[in-house]
Amino acid sequence: MFRRPLPLRLLDAVLYSSAWLAGAAAAQTAATLHHWGPVGASGYRVVALVFAATLLVYNLDAVLPFKHREPAGTSGRKAWQQRHRRALAGLAAAAALGGGYLFLADGWWHYLPLLVPLAALALLYSWPLGRWRGRPRSLREIPLLKVFLIAGVWAAITVGLPVLALHRPLAEGAGLLGQRFLLVLALAIVFDIRDYGRDRRAGTRTFPGVLGVAGARRLALGLLAASAALGLGRGAPPLAVLLPAALAAAVIAAAEESRGDYFFALLADGVLLVQAAAVFVF
Repeated sequence: MFRRPLPLRLLDAVLYSSAWLAGAAAAQTAATLHHWGPVGASGYRVVALVFAATLLVYNLDAVLPFKHREPAGTSGRKAWQQRHRRALAGLAAAAALGGGYLFLADGWWHYLPLLVPLAALALLYSWPLGRWRGRPRSLREIPLLKVFLIAGVWAAITVGLPVLALHRPLAEGAGLLGQRFLLVLALAIVFDIRDYGRDRRAGTRTFPGVLGVAGARRLALGLLAASAALGLGRGAPPLAVLLPAALAAAVIAAAEESRGDYFFALLADGVLLVQAAAVFVF
């Protein structure tokens, strides 16, 4: 049996275990903290908490029992996750322990009324909550809702948690929250394009299904432009806004269902890392 080269196997592990995506969430959180000054030790604990929480949520989603009964088809990502289900469960457990320690040690339980709804949305995103027309349905299958759920939770976590940690008024983060929400919403539509065929077969209405793939790309580019306008309007350095936006626009314009797993896992998610890095560079 052909064995993939070690560098590619390591890349698969980083991408498909959601470590890359968790790093993007952590980087976005660090960028938010940097908005109000240097990121100190307490700030990096918030960054670590977001990394652990993201790793936990995405790996719990990956090991859901019904997902491992679905055929992997041509998806290398899905096949990898099915082969490494136990490892992903162990990674989720480790993330839960690390994140739980930071949550309790740093007093985040004081904010439970705000955090519980976010945690519920993130954890129950794919879990079947009831039956509709004879089959189980989850939050992600509500027509056109899933991209808004993803963008809302990402923006609330990567902007809202730093605002709470720094004890800043929530209104101070409103502009950045809107910018982050629109950016993640635009990129979430890219992943709807990836899942277009699967969602169509499952009867899930998404923007590519309603507008067509070309229409969904145009919508995503419009949302990206609005995100960039908000960033410039709140006084962010132009290069920190426009360079990542140009990369995101290139990814959106090139998005097709037939693109490989690396396009989506490495490049589309990588836009979030580039955008965060640009905040520190510029």
